[in-house]
Amino acid sequence: MNSPRVSLNYIGSKLRLLPFISETIINIVGDTTAFTFAEPFAGTGVVARHFKSKVRHVIVNDIEPYSFVLNRNYIGNHIPFEYQSLLAELNNLHGVEGQIYQNYCLGGNHGRQYFSDENGKKIDGIRQKIAEWRTDEKVYYFLLASLLESADRVANVASVYGAFLKRLKRTAQKPLFLEPALFEANEHDHEIYNIDANALMRQISGDILYLDPPYNARQYGANYHLLNTIALYDEFVPRGKTGLRDYARSPYCQQHKVATVFEDLIAHAQFRYIFLSYNNEGLMSAAEVKSIMSKYGDYSLKKTDYQRFKADKDSNRQHKACQTEEYLHILVKG
Repeated sequence: MNSPRVSLNYIGSKLRLLPFISETIINIVGDTTAFTFAEPFAGTGVVARHFKSKVRHVIVNDIEPYSFVLNRNYIGNHIPFEYQSLLAELNNLHGVEGQIYQNYCLGGNHGRQYFSDENGKKIDGIRQKIAEWRTDEKVYYFLLASLLESADRVANVASVYGAFLKRLKRTAQKPLFLEPALFEANEHDHEIYNIDANALMRQISGDILYLDPPYNARQYGANYHLLNTIALYDEFVPRGKTGLRDYARSPYCQQHKVATVFEDLIAHAQFRYIFLSYNNEGLMSAAEVKSIMSKYGDYSLKKTDYQRFKADKDSNRQHKACQTEEYLHILVKG
């Protein structure tokens, strides 16, 4: 199972920055084949996936349930298995009027339209069947990751799930079709966590630590709440017009907390090489990051220009693209 390009429409994805990040890390570290690589703010895990075949051991973490599902598949799974017949059966299922249809489609009478009625029913039918089949964890997370990505492709949103569009856009009118979330096979076991990143620093150690925390006040638990709902498929009462669920509020998204929590992480990180992705629009300034990291070893900085995320062009909510300066802060711990 070879790893394809990342298909989730994701704010902050480092996919296009991978050459810059990878080249910088290799230039600083050298040969990584015997190393442990950790990414505690993994998101969709694109950087960890890139290094999966280049290191001995990978540790990934994210507080969001949808991220755990994706990384449990893409990083945790490393031995191929037969999946075609399972996807075929799931794609042939009839839809059911479950919680996605009831709460996030117009037919559910709550006024929300994150999915077409047919796609909402199909998501419910597939999600319930995946739960019934949960006997093998590697297969379970593979199928669930496949559903998350396939559902995202037909979601009726501009970019994130903080709001839905009033009318179904073209891609949301297409029928959901489950495509495989193919992972890269290798010979090594890896670790995947779903806990607070600062708590994780007190539990793990290794060689390379790559940090990509939130840059600003945007809370990922709110922006991707519906993917969390599909991942968890639990009982709760959706709140407000957008159907939010309760979510963890990251201190990295709060101006008065971010510097303190960041320094706590750096202080407790048991890794020799630490790389922090940040940009010039972050809550912490480059000078503030340098001041904190310099306390713990030899600090340096690499920069590159980068075009910031803009919303789906197939919507009425386009965001104007603009250039930002992406920083890769480097610390060799003393």
